[in-house]
Amino acid sequence: MKLIASSAHITGATGQNSIEIANDADPREVSLAGVDRIDLHFPKFTDGRAFSQAFLLSRRLGFKGEIRATGDVLVDQLAQMERSGFTSAVLRADQPLDVAQRVLSSYPGYDVGKYQGDAVQVKPHFVVSA
Repeated sequence: MKLIASSAHITGATGQNSIEIANDADPREVSLAGVDRIDLHFPKFTDGRAFSQAFLLSRRLGFKGEIRATGDVLVDQLAQMERSGFTSAVLRADQPLDVAQRVLSSYPGYDVGKYQGDAVQVKPHFVVSA
């Protein structure tokens, strides 16, 4: 997962190939044709609707571009964000980038992924492909 300091992020999705989806919108109702990046916003850290949106986009809709978390993004949410389908995150201004990188690197391979699938590793590790 790519981590971005808040000072290095331009507010809002910019560019012809980027869109921002409100956290109360259904991603299945948005045209993804030609879109390279989707920004999903966390208005506060206790609002987890963007987790569901990221999962829908990456797993069910097969979106292969960048899914970026913006807003009230805390270091301790990063591992779950990655498992939900986010590919990048803009950290809240008071969240140090070096701490975020250290925390995220503490979860290589996701031990939980051995027992259950997620948006990144769909099949658990014990499932043998035919």
